[in-house]
Amino acid sequence: MIVEAEAYGGPIDGPWPDSAAHSFRGPTPRSAVMFGPPGRLYTYRSHGIHVCANVVCAEDGVAGAVLLRAAVIEDGAPLAAARRGPTVAPVAFARGPGNLCSALGITLQDNGIDLLDPHGPVRLELGVPLDAAEGPRVGVSTAADRPWRYWVSGRPEVSAYRRSPRAPTPGASD
Repeated sequence: MIVEAEAYGGPIDGPWPDSAAHSFRGPTPRSAVMFGPPGRLYTYRSHGIHVCANVVCAEDGVAGAVLLRAAVIEDGAPLAAARRGPTVAPVAFARGPGNLCSALGITLQDNGIDLLDPHGPVRLELGVPLDAAEGPRVGVSTAADRPWRYWVSGRPEVSAYRRSPRAPTPGASD
């Protein structure tokens, strides 16, 4: 169950201009998946180390995606534990976008897969709606004040908020 996510927009001429998004400068070989169709998985390597995953959510041709930041492992905990290591507590198996992908076995090779395919290796299934809190995104240096991070309050799996040291002072970012 996803308990934390962040929204990302696209280029300046799109409906959600977002200088923090990989799609801000238009489609590139890396970001093309973010331009649709919706329901696809966009994976990338962050800081050369961690694989991160986004769900593409805008209409085909428009950039928009939601970064999966944290999840509760409801099934398959032994496999998640094996992927994350013996010293990681179950509550932290999928806390943080890189850890989430590691725990779930999501790799760069999953880029572009259809999350709505019932036979796909990674699937998205809608559950019951949850009440979410909102606040600024984590670790971005531009568009840092946008309240585009959403999380389920009180869940210990939610990652801690950390503002990028490169971001302007709070209130000075678009």
